[in-house]
Amino acid sequence: MTFWAGWLTVFIMGLVAVITPGPDFALTLRSSLAYSRRAGVYTAVGIGLGNTIHATYCLIGIGALISQSILLFNGLKLLGAGYLIYLGIKSLQAKPVRTESLQDNRRIVSAFAAFRLGLFGNLLNPKATLFFLALFTQIVQPETPLAAQALYGGTVALQSLVWFALLALLISQRWVKQLLMDVSHWLERITGALLILLGLRLAVTKLSD
Repeated sequence: MTFWAGWLTVFIMGLVAVITPGPDFALTLRSSLAYSRRAGVYTAVGIGLGNTIHATYCLIGIGALISQSILLFNGLKLLGAGYLIYLGIKSLQAKPVRTESLQDNRRIVSAFAAFRLGLFGNLLNPKATLFFLALFTQIVQPETPLAAQALYGGTVALQSLVWFALLALLISQRWVKQLLMDVSHWLERITGALLILLGLRLAVTKLSD
């Protein structure tokens, strides 16, 4: 496979993966609705870094070890599931927001906390490990230059950063948030339920799925 054919495959598969709703989507939605545009963008940055880390260790072979180790995989899977369920339970406790002022209604979260939310939410999802592993084992060969491998990994990481940052910007637009404010607590609760369901699904996912 030529470099450009490999890159196009990575681009298409990565694009499909990032736009498909999942834990990263739910986390970005939660940060943008519950906190602010800034928080949503920092969550997106955390997700982008998480995908960079996933791509890096898969490319250097650690992903293969995880995929072959039931104990390691199950440990990571349960950690990820527990983290998503924890976030979901917190979201289920969301209360109605008064609409006097959008600025006053925003809950405060630090940039680092929002970034950490995206980073750990992404890192603790073993499905991401298996996605990168499955993708790169089809594209990367022993003779593939390191620069090409870095570009493959960077492509998916950049896609996730751009997509979720745009999502955060859209959801947190003043007019969009004004429309959503009256039902934001229900949306956050729905997002929380989604996170719990994703966490439970993750907990029972078999290695071969």
